[in-house]
Amino acid sequence: MKYEKEIKTAFKVSIPVMMGYAVLGFAFGLLLVSFDYPWYLAPIMSLFIYAGALQFVAINFFNAKAGFVDIAIATWFINIRQSFYGLSLLKRFKKTGKLKPYLIFGLTDETYALLTTIKDDEQLKKRWYYFFLTAFNQSYWFVGCTLGAIIGSNIKFNTAGLEFSLTALFVVLCIEQYKNLQNAMPFIVGALASLFSLIFIPSDKMLIVSIVIALILMFTFRRKIEQ
Repeated sequence: MKYEKEIKTAFKVSIPVMMGYAVLGFAFGLLLVSFDYPWYLAPIMSLFIYAGALQFVAINFFNAKAGFVDIAIATWFINIRQSFYGLSLLKRFKKTGKLKPYLIFGLTDETYALLTTIKDDEQLKKRWYYFFLTAFNQSYWFVGCTLGAIIGSNIKFNTAGLEFSLTALFVVLCIEQYKNLQNAMPFIVGALASLFSLIFIPSDKMLIVSIVIALILMFTFRRKIEQ
């Protein structure tokens, strides 16, 4: 096989991601069909959106009948962190040629973590190793979402509380961010902005308004937060 070493290495490195993506993807598939959406929407979203947290949020957008502008703005804010990931990988992806668009599309938190924490084998053909690693990770998510949707469509599950899986995901990410920053102010600002929007703003605009308020407060008290 032409790229046997790259494939084997990428698969071995991606095994921890498989454990997480398969389970969380399965939960997404179950949740999607529990809202009476067709099962095939899960694999379509996994192929063309491929954004774990955003796919969970998308279900709420669908239910709230949110407008395209609201969805676009929320999507940008939710995934803006990956723009900074991309900047740090410009040099690494420089010689990936035609594979670069897919590598950019498939860059998730977990893929970025693998690319930046595991030292590359100098004997590997780097661009193909990056490609197979990214493709393996997306395939785990695709299979998990698809199986969850198909099984959920044919076997009735009690999915009460399953929608909390997204909240749990963000709580874990929030805790990890706090451990890295050791600064409670950004989290207090976010909580206050969200609470205000939850009370005074209609539910379909709540997310956008809370993000805007949080940004305004962050810039207003920037010096205090940094100190």
